[in-house]
Amino acid sequence: MDIQFQNEIKYLVIGDPVAHSLSPQMHNAAFDALGLGRPYAKLQVTTGDFPEFTQFARARLSGFNITVPHKKTIIPYLDSISSEAALAESVNTVTVKGGRLHGDSTDGFGLASALADAFQLKVKGGSFFFIGCGGAVQAVAFHFAAIGAKNLFFANRSIEKVEELVNKLSSAFPAGHYEFCGLDNVEKIKLFIGNSEAAIQGTSLGLKPDDPMPIPPELLKNICVYDTIYKKTPLLQHAEAAGLKTADGRTMLLHQGAKSFEIWTGRQAPVEIMRHALEQAVIAGSGEKP
Repeated sequence: MDIQFQNEIKYLVIGDPVAHSLSPQMHNAAFDALGLGRPYAKLQVTTGDFPEFTQFARARLSGFNITVPHKKTIIPYLDSISSEAALAESVNTVTVKGGRLHGDSTDGFGLASALADAFQLKVKGGSFFFIGCGGAVQAVAFHFAAIGAKNLFFANRSIEKVEELVNKLSSAFPAGHYEFCGLDNVEKIKLFIGNSEAAIQGTSLGLKPDDPMPIPPELLKNICVYDTIYKKTPLLQHAEAAGLKTADGRTMLLHQGAKSFEIWTGRQAPVEIMRHALEQAVIAGSGEKP
């Protein structure tokens, strides 16, 4: 791995791949607004690069974000980790102090804030249906359970994986109610949707034009629909055409990024400046006119 950055770069987002990330545009707008320069960049890091990368981070960085597929890979290299991130086995934010690495997850905060932003929904006492149970969904689920969600429902391709998640949630937060089914269990999915305020699409389906729908879209009735992919996926288009309230993943990216910024700097994030920078980056990436 060839790491070559100017000295002013103190923050990174790492992943494999990472070229698509819009975090630098968003974070640098925030740092710049507070007179802190533009110290944030991105770096492709493979699993085999972690020993070299973490050595570099301890010596040179003040913090970094982690995207797929490394939210779990990073954990053995950390010196400490928040209890919520440890439960979810998912870290997306690392703070570097005195050469030591501390891991947090801001994904759950990001989605909770996004649901309030887009739909005026509160997690505490609420009921939510998740499609998929990958790293981000697991991090969100533990955060939602920790702040008092009433019901969390999951549909996932791998029954073993989702059953493990539900068992861990039940053990850590027994006050909540958790159920799961396979992605092919239409009757259970109908029941989950009927008892939820929002459906959260957490798989990668929708990133590519020829991807199949994660669930039959006609099942989505009388529910808000959130897709963690930050573009208008076919699922969102169908939900919107059916008159449902919808939002894509850019608001989750915004709010989890703002939380990371505050963890690193100890200062309030300029959220609206970050939002504008992110919107401009999405438009630039899509080829749309502002």
